[in-house]
Order: sequence, then C-alpha cells, then structure tokens
Amino acid sequence: MSLAAQFLTHSVDNQAPPLVDYNAYLTDPALREAVAREGGGWAEAHLSAYGAVAGGELIALGFAANENKPKLKAYDRYGHRIDEVEFHPSYHRVMQLGMQYGVHAFAWRNADKAGAHVARAAISYLHNQAESGTSCPLTMTHAAAPALLHEPQLAQRWLPLIHSYEYDRRVLPAAQKKGCTMGMGMTEKQGGSDVRANTTKAYPLGGGVYEIVGHKWFFSAPMCDAWLVLAYVEAGLSCFLVPKLRPDGSRNPIRIQRLKDKLGDWSNASSEVEFLGAYAERVGEEGRGVATILEMVSLTRLDCMIGSSSLMRQALVQAVHHARYRKAFGKRLIEQPLMQNVLADLALETEAATALTMRVARAVDASSRDAGEAAFARIATAIGKYWVCKRCPPLVNEAQECLGGAGYVEETNLPRLYRQAPLNSIWEGSGNIQCLDVLRALTKEPESREALFAELLSARGEHADLDREIHWLGQAFDDRATLELRSRMVVERTALALQAAILLRAGLSDVAATWCSSRLGGEHGLNYGTLPAQASFGSLIERAFPG
Repeated sequence: MSLAAQFLTHSVDNQAPPLVDYNAYLTDPALREAVAREGGGWAEAHLSAYGAVAGGELIALGFAANENKPKLKAYDRYGHRIDEVEFHPSYHRVMQLGMQYGVHAFAWRNADKAGAHVARAAISYLHNQAESGTSCPLTMTHAAAPALLHEPQLAQRWLPLIHSYEYDRRVLPAAQKKGCTMGMGMTEKQGGSDVRANTTKAYPLGGGVYEIVGHKWFFSAPMCDAWLVLAYVEAGLSCFLVPKLRPDGSRNPIRIQRLKDKLGDWSNASSEVEFLGAYAERVGEEGRGVATILEMVSLTRLDCMIGSSSLMRQALVQAVHHARYRKAFGKRLIEQPLMQNVLADLALETEAATALTMRVARAVDASSRDAGEAAFARIATAIGKYWVCKRCPPLVNEAQECLGGAGYVEETNLPRLYRQAPLNSIWEGSGNIQCLDVLRALTKEPESREALFAELLSARGEHADLDREIHWLGQAFDDRATLELRSRMVVERTALALQAAILLRAGLSDVAATWCSSRLGGEHGLNYGTLPAQASFGSLIERAFPG
C-alpha cells in the first residue's frame, strides 16, 4: 500500500447529488394541473421555458444574490448625497430574467386572455422557488397597475414602462428608460398596519403636484424608479406616486436612513426613509388613499400566497430528492415507512396550498367579468393569505429534518428557505389583520359570504367530512357574539374546507380523500408525518416530484 493510500480516511458514497438543471414546471404535476384547471393552460410553453430557467441558472444566481447582501451608498466619492443601493451582479441578472419572463407584467400584457393572472401566478411560483428576494420589487411592480388607473395621465406615462419586459437598472428619468420598477411606502413607526396613525404630510403645489414631508418605517424597495406612498392632506389620507428623480432629472429628496437588517430576504433591500419635500403626484381622489392603494395590497396578498406555497414546494422537492439517494439502516430513506409518512404529508400540504393559490388567482383574473368571482376573491384572498402563509415555516422546518444536519447548513438552500418562510405571514398584514378582513367581508358583504359558500357547496356530497365541516362553518359564522374572538379557528377551518372542496372538485381522489380524512376528519396529529395508515404514501410522493 502506498503512503498516500494510508491517509485515505473515507469515500463519499451516501450523499445525494446536487439538484441542478431540472425543469421546475415539468416536474410539478400539481402545479401543471392547477394551471390548466384554472384557465392558464394556454401559457404552457412559456411556463415550461421558465421552469428550465428556474431549475437551472436561477438556482446558482439565488445563492450568489443572498451571499452578497445589498449595501447602502448614501454618498458618492465626492460627498454628494445619492441614496443608492448597490447590488451584486447576480441580483441584477435575476431581475433581468424575472422581467424577461413577465413575473411583473405577464397578466397585464395578456389581459385579453382569460387565465392570464393564473399563468402569471405560476411564473411567480417558479421564480420564487429559486430566489425569493427579487419577488418583492417584481410583485409591487405587478400590483401597482390597478392603482395607477385611478389617474389616467399617470397611467399613460407609467404603465408602458412598468409593463416592459426589459430590466433597466440605470438611474435616469423614467421617460428615458426602457423599463421601470415600482415600490410602495405605507407603514410608519407609530402605526404599522394601522395606517390611519401615519403622520407623513403632502403639501399641494397645484396641478396635482405635491411635496411630501415625513418618513416611512418600511420602504420597499429603495432601488425602484417610483413608489406609491400614503400621506395626509387636509381631506385625509391620500395616495401619491413619488419618483426617484424629479421631472428635471435631479434626485428627489428621499433620504435612506438605513437598510433593515432582516431575518431573511437577504438579496432584497428594505429601508427606512425620510421625505424632505419630495416631489409627488396624486393618485386618485384626496382622502381616498387607503381605498386606492388597497387595490395594490390585494394583489400583493395573493403574491404572499404564491410566495409561501412556492417555498413549500422547493423545500418538498429538496426533501424528496435527498430521500431518494440517502440510505439509513439498510434502506433508502424514501423506502422507510415513517419517512414515507413525513414526505407524503409534506406533499399533501404543498399541493393543497398550490391548489388554493391558483383558485384564488382565477378569481382575481375573473373579477372584472364576474361579480361572484370578484366577491369570492375578496374573501378568499384573506383566507388563503392567512392560512397558506402560516403553514410555510413548520413545513420548511420539517423538510430540513429530512436532510438532517445538512438541512441546517448554508450550502443547501433549506436555511435560506427557512429564514424566508415567516416573511409572507407578516408582509401586507399579519394574521390578525387577515382574520379581521375575513370577518369584515362576512358581516358587511353578504355577496362574499354567498360566494364562499357557493364554492364550498360545489363539492357537497363528495366527502362526508367536508359536508360536516360546511355545516359547522355555517353555524360558526352566525354566532356573531364571539366571532372575532374565535376568528383564527374559524378562518383556519374555512381554509381547510376550501382546500378540500377544490381538491375534490378536481377529481384528485387519493389526494382529496387523504386531505379530508386527515385535515377535516381528525385523523392527523399536530406535526407532519401523522397521516392515517390507509393513505396512499407512495403515490403522493411520486406525484410530488416524479422520479
């Protein structure tokens, strides 16, 4: 034996290979079926093309963008105040690919086609699995469009720019750019979700132009070309478009105080800012700012559902991939009965989250054409935002356990997914805000309650557990005395019933039956991996990520 051979201590023969260069769309039967079922199947070729990007180039870019956090450059080398944020090239490449494939604008560019919002939701679902931080500016650019329509002259100038598929990172007046991104500034130190407590003020200069003085506690994202901002005028809280540059090309006095040091979302910059007489143009009527910007918020809440369900999907894929290769106690992990229960349970939860998300996307898509779908979208968005976002952190953590210690190491993407997982439950209104919005719709919008029950009753008779749950919900909604106090339980059970109805109506017999017996019938513990013994473990796992 050679001297060198004596120092060979081990060989690597029981590790999964890296999951790279796979098509994130074609390997996701649940997503493909949901897209087709909800009316977005005509975009199959586009989704398949981006699926290859999301499972290929975007993966490496996502690691690099998160390893190299953005940096605040308040001043240039000569001492001029510039308030810029410096990003790693990988971030810009991710943004370029996201805009090229329409994460921010596909629905608006294809508004003449039914299902455009469903297809766009699927594009965002693919993008978010590889790199979540860039989803923030892409989401807000997408969601700003309806608010801008309240001011036709602004819409005429800005919509072609934010609907462009070109990413233009240059700091130039909007009219000189090939494409623009849009952010938002709502919350302040003293108010949070209670934006009525804001103190920022706007002073009219005439002709719809104002100067804004005040601050924002969360200002996302400070690298955008413009933001929708709430500020007070004499008539009340109003909405304004605040561009990065004034019309003469000079920098608008928006001073970045600092970048937030966040738990996750590392590739994206969130900031605190002050407005020192910043140039702004009013969007919508004075005093109607909340109503104007809520159209943007409703779309960002749908994107919170997309974001959480896609994080769950990526965690599931990593867990199944690992289990197919890793051996323990004489068998591959995926052959171990208890691991099969865990993986099948994660797959079931992820598919139900995806199904609900795409159903809400269809309702949003049809809202302008169908009053019933519009009513359903108003209540189901809050229900789904509450529940899907709540389910994400424990699911990602369970997926980490499937990888063991490796799932806690940054060289895998599970720690990044876990840090990202709580964000969507907080952003655009935390859990209590969503529950209160559901109650508001139930008590003040009879059409929303009617639309919700129409959806649930469309699957009546398909499973006894769902029938019992629908009856319970009807009684719970009518008990107004304690409804707010119990609203989390009521919204949770509504979400589970909605997911059951969607899965049953889709004809997914194994998936739906297991969902009803485990989530509605009580045959499930408090943790994942507690499915009943009669569940179709093998088929659920294979459907989740075909081998």
